[in-house]
Amino acid sequence: MSLQKIAYFALAGVVLASAAQAQEIKLEVNKELHDKLPEAIKTSGKMISVNNGSFPPYEIVTGTEMTGASADLTDAIGQVLGVKIEHATVGGLPALLAGVNSGRYQFAFGPIGDYKDRETANDFVDWVKEYVVFAALKGNPKGITSLDTACGQRISVMAGGSAERVIKAQSEKCTTEGKGAVEVQSYTDQPASILAVRSKRADAFFSSQAPLTYFVSQANGQLELTGVGQKNGFEDIFQGAVVPKGSPLGPIMLDAVKVLIDNGAYATIMKKWGLENNMITQPGLNLGGQLPK
Repeated sequence: MSLQKIAYFALAGVVLASAAQAQEIKLEVNKELHDKLPEAIKTSGKMISVNNGSFPPYEIVTGTEMTGASADLTDAIGQVLGVKIEHATVGGLPALLAGVNSGRYQFAFGPIGDYKDRETANDFVDWVKEYVVFAALKGNPKGITSLDTACGQRISVMAGGSAERVIKAQSEKCTTEGKGAVEVQSYTDQPASILAVRSKRADAFFSSQAPLTYFVSQANGQLELTGVGQKNGFEDIFQGAVVPKGSPLGPIMLDAVKVLIDNGAYATIMKKWGLENNMITQPGLNLGGQLPK
């Protein structure tokens, strides 16, 4: 069956609620993609996607329930593949990757930053593009507008992520230039990182623009974004789902995301969560560049 026919049959199952209501998407099972799934998954009828606690507006975890754009997209993918997708939470990126590579979880939908050194152990199904900026207190009292202005400041980051690596490298650059080192505060999740700023224990949170935009919108005017429109130590950043290296799930997930793009479900969900600036026109496998030194 061609991708055009796949898209046609999936599109036939898309039902959108009125603009005043929550948008609900219903999709037909794509038999060709379902049949490609490993036998163990077809037998169990489910897959487990692991997350690291909170990455709004993609992953919003409350107790044992996950909502957000990633929850909506995995639900749509589960419909296309004809399986139920459940969610499990672990603490931090290293534990997440270990869980995927051990086979405890089938994949992590993320999105998670795709870089060449990470591709040695995992395959990435990239479905968004991201940017890295700062969130500071309203008025930006410490004047943090770029990596160079982070010297001597207290910066919170997610432990194990690429932003942590970049800000630590920046700290070394600061001291080499005779400036104050960056006090890097590493946290296992986004809420703890942003709380450090709101409680004035950190001067700014350095992280992906999409979740920071969400946190700023929820902060009752206490926070603002800064450093927007700059590279901030990064080139093009592709993010996506993670599977073990060489897993047959990689190409299957890629085709499932293509179905959602072709039938409009992807755009509907991304726009619902205010992520239209992070959309890509075509997903890809292992599109990542080099992780910043």
